Amino acid sequence: MNHNVIITCAVTGAGDSWSKHPDLPVTPRQIADAVISAAKAGAAVAHVHVRDLKTGKGGRDVELFRQVVDLVRGSDTDVILNLTAGMGGTWILDKDDPSRPGPGTDMIGPEQRLAHVELLRPEICTLDCGTMNFGDNELYISTPQYLLKMAEMVKGWGVKPELEVFDLGHIWLAKHLMEAGHITSPPMFQICLGIPWGAPADSETMLAMRNALPAGANWAAFAIGRMQMPMVAQAVVAGGNVRVGLEDNLYLSKGVLASNAQLVERAVKIIESLGARVMGPVEARKKLGLKAK
Repeated sequence: MNHNVIITCAVTGAGDSWSKHPDLPVTPRQIADAVISAAKAGAAVAHVHVRDLKTGKGGRDVELFRQVVDLVRGSDTDVILNLTAGMGGTWILDKDDPSRPGPGTDMIGPEQRLAHVELLRPEICTLDCGTMNFGDNELYISTPQYLLKMAEMVKGWGVKPELEVFDLGHIWLAKHLMEAGHITSPPMFQICLGIPWGAPADSETMLAMRNALPAGANWAAFAIGRMQMPMVAQAVVAGGNVRVGLEDNLYLSKGVLASNAQLVERAVKIIESLGARVMGPVEARKKLGLKAK
């Protein structure tokens, strides 16, 4: 069991949840306020996406990331910023000609995926460790060569990669990058559960993925939807850290929409009811091998 737990709050994500939750953070000010309120509720880390201001859909505009980061850094919170680097890997099959990208495809190279990370130098950014089916007609593409290049880039900038693993093969690839020297120790893994069609959100899957991690790894886990809070408890009991937030789940209970701060508060209650404690940003930096701020 993990008795000293780091909570990450993923405050907005990139999915179509903007059409389902009227208060989902969209603007830089809204996203920054969500980060700050989640930090005050107990989150040591905030995972940040940005969204297109006209459509509300997930975006990768460097200027929007800059505005969010500046607002958070200018606030009275010491939260650790974890910027997504997962945008720009979407390939949607064209229904008439599958050899061509269909409408909605957004496929770019490693340098573009990391442009905002290079500019803003967050303490953490994500690396999605593999290609996978995503929904019914969409692929998320992250090839080994892309990952190697991105790992070397963030290593040179002193940014900690959070290795997002959606299946056992992703852990295998991440370990290969570690063994080749592209990722420094201690590594940081995020076990991602319940995303179609990756690893399912159940205890056996989480434990199988935990058991495949390299020795000494820091790890956290999350699940989407109604399994978010059950997997908070499972992760703590299994020795890990946790992630909650509106990116992964919109509800506090059936039919009751949540805020990011409320989801963090619920996670704090679960963690403390298990006899563990929640770590703040200063302790979390030490545990994750980050530089003292």
